[in-house]
Amino acid sequence: MRELIRDGRLSNVQLAQRVGLSASACLRRVQELERSGVIRGYRAVLNAECMGRGFIAYVMVGLSLHTKAAQEGFERAMAGARDVVECHNVAGAFEYLLRVESADLSSYKRFHTEVLGTQAHVNAITSYVVMGSPKDERAA
Repeated sequence: MRELIRDGRLSNVQLAQRVGLSASACLRRVQELERSGVIRGYRAVLNAECMGRGFIAYVMVGLSLHTKAAQEGFERAMAGARDVVECHNVAGAFEYLLRVESADLSSYKRFHTEVLGTQAHVNAITSYVVMGSPKDERAA
């Protein structure tokens, strides 16, 4: 799995060589990992800066109501928000942790005002601007 995490585009033959298995045994194991849901999919890791989305912020969001309806409404809104690339419901002082990727500070401000600022039950927003990412295993 470590090899696939590093490079999901490895051919089965290359993967088998790296892990010391025959190609057929390796293929069976990978297929079983896919079938069982351990491997949920494969994707391209994009460079946000090259995509014009180099301003990255983690945003903590607090809700004024802690009802299922309030949470579902917020989650629906974030699912449709272009700048939100991750939305996590978390335990602690806030209800949600968002990863937001925007073109620049003014684009982020527009998201902050026009998207987050218009959600009915949002009562607290704390932004943490990413200055650098010395370790990011999602984008290896």
